[in-house]
Amino acid sequence: MTLSTLASVVVGGALGFGYYRLVGCSSGACPITSNPYISTLYGALLGYLIGAGGRL
Repeated sequence: MTLSTLASVVVGGALGFGYYRLVGCSSGACPITSNPYISTLYGALLGYLIGAGGRL
């Protein structure tokens, strides 16, 4: 894993957590945004996919 891909994962995770904190889902009915761990993992996964840029 290159440094740029790692940075993309970290930034994606931070954005996923930020989405949970700012938008979130107070009722708990939203499977992704109601849990900070899941939203952070989804953000990190998207960051990895974007940061890898086809180098999977």
